[in-house]
Amino acid sequence: MDNCVSCQRDHYPNKAQDQCIHKTVSFLSLGEPLGIVLVCLALLFFLITALVLGIFTKYWDTPIVKASNRSLTYVLLVSLLLCFLCSLLFIGEPNKVTCLLRQTIFGIVFSVAISSVLSKTATVVVVFMASKPGNIFQKWVGKRLAHSIVFFCSLVQIFICAVWLDTYPPFPDLDMNSLTREMILQCNEGSVTMFYCVLGYMGFLATLSFTVAFLARKLPDSFNEAKFITLSMLVFCSVWLSFVPTYLSTRGKYMVAVEIFSILASSSGLLSCIFLPKCHIIIMRPDLNKREQLIRRKSLNA
Repeated sequence: MDNCVSCQRDHYPNKAQDQCIHKTVSFLSLGEPLGIVLVCLALLFFLITALVLGIFTKYWDTPIVKASNRSLTYVLLVSLLLCFLCSLLFIGEPNKVTCLLRQTIFGIVFSVAISSVLSKTATVVVVFMASKPGNIFQKWVGKRLAHSIVFFCSLVQIFICAVWLDTYPPFPDLDMNSLTREMILQCNEGSVTMFYCVLGYMGFLATLSFTVAFLARKLPDSFNEAKFITLSMLVFCSVWLSFVPTYLSTRGKYMVAVEIFSILASSSGLLSCIFLPKCHIIIMRPDLNKREQLIRRKSLNA
């Protein structure tokens, strides 16, 4: 006991406490079951989204696609494709490039997706308000408003990410203290405040989208898109509200897995709630995908 020496930071003592053992390096790799499952899920949802995009492209001239605001629909589907792909940046050995890109790309792409949803709902409200004679919203009707909302909301997130990268950029870090027998190779976010600013802004956009969609759910809408958007935003907000405490209570590769799961769950929630009902009508019920049905449902909802 007189010759007792503490192990170095990258070692830990054995049970007999007479020898130091080197800690293993831990990160979420592609070779382990958890990494393989998450990659397969990301690629599966990517293929499903690509299929939906193909369906909407093939039937681009049908009433249900036209009523969904085609340009915003394509922006939303492409951003969802990128959302599923950006989750792959979180898997594998962290390095300088992936640490710089993964949170910023995730934040920007998600902001484009949510602002597209917000723009779709706001367009419905503005069109309904502009239908009244002499209303000031008449000059706002058109693609300019929809594209302006997406551009402005995305630009704010780009600015936040640019400030983050310029001041406290993320970097690869080796955590030797959190676990006894492992060293965690992870991306240090640089600034926890900036990380939660990115998440907070996404939460603000999602809450705003949910509020507008909830208020617009009873407006005359041929395919009740506002109701589906309300449900999708409810799923989205629920996922990310549960993400924060779960993320803070985990360590190592499981912390990364929680964020990947949240990305996949929230993106698939948007995809399924907004697009699957329309795909069902396009593929399974083409008799409802007609202008006469569009006008009839408008009259019933009015």
